[in-house]
Amino acid sequence: MTSLPPRQPTRDERGAAGRTGPRRILVVDDHRTFAELLTMALDSQTDLTCVGHAQTSQEAFRMVREVSPDLVIMDLQLGQEDGVAATRQLVHDHPGLAVVVLTAHADTRHLARAAAAGACAFVSKTGALEEILATIRAARPGQLLLDPELLSALAVPANRPDGGPAEEGGPARPTRVIDVTPRERQVLELLGQGLDARVIARTLGISLHTSRGHVKSLLAKLHAHSQLEAVVNATRAGLLPDPRSTATPSRTGEPR
Repeated sequence: MTSLPPRQPTRDERGAAGRTGPRRILVVDDHRTFAELLTMALDSQTDLTCVGHAQTSQEAFRMVREVSPDLVIMDLQLGQEDGVAATRQLVHDHPGLAVVVLTAHADTRHLARAAAAGACAFVSKTGALEEILATIRAARPGQLLLDPELLSALAVPANRPDGGPAEEGGPARPTRVIDVTPRERQVLELLGQGLDARVIARTLGISLHTSRGHVKSLLAKLHAHSQLEAVVNATRAGLLPDPRSTATPSRTGEPR
C-alpha cells in the first residue's frame, strides 16, 4: 500500500507551536526571471525558504491553500491583473497571512491602496537584495513597512517644481515650512515607527480621543489622506529622518 506524504502543518499550527523552521514564502510575480532570481536568493538564506511561485492571482489563491505559506510576496502589477485586488482577497481569506508588495514604481496612491487592502510591507524591485530580505524578515500582519530605498524614492518628487524627481546634480526646491507643535512632532515620530493611535495614546499617556485628534491635525497639515502618505510627506518636508541614513526598514503602520 502506498503511504501518503506527511501533512505539512498549517500556518496557524506552526504559529501555535512556535516557529521552528525557516519562514515559508510564496512568490507571486508574472516576470519569471525576476521570480526565479528571488527564489534562489530566498533559498540561500537559512531562515527563509520559497515554497512556490505563482504567475497569476488564481494560481496564488490555490497555492496558498495547498502549501500554507507564512508570507506572500505579491507583485503590484501582476500582468493584466491587479495585485491590490489579489492582496485584498488573500488577506480576507487568510487573516494570519503576511503580504509583502513588490513594486517597480514609487507611487503613494498605489501604495496607499495596497496598504488599505492589507499589505504589511513594500519593497522596491530595484532595491538592494539585503534591504529586500530585511523587509521580508521584519514583515508581520497588522503593520506597514517600507524599505529605505522605496521611502526615499517616494520622498524625492517634491524636489522639483512640477512634482517630479530632482534633476541629478541640480538644486532641490526649498520645502515649505510645516508648523507642528511639540506634541504633534512626538506623535509624528511614533507614526513613522508604525504605531497606531491607540498605541500612541498609551505611549504618550494621553487619551485615545486626544491621540486621534493629533493624527487628524497632522494629516491636514501634511495634506495627506493616509498615514502612509503623511509619513512620506513628512520625510519630504524634513520632519522625519532620511530613510537612507538607516539600514532598517521604516515602519509606517496603517490603522487596521
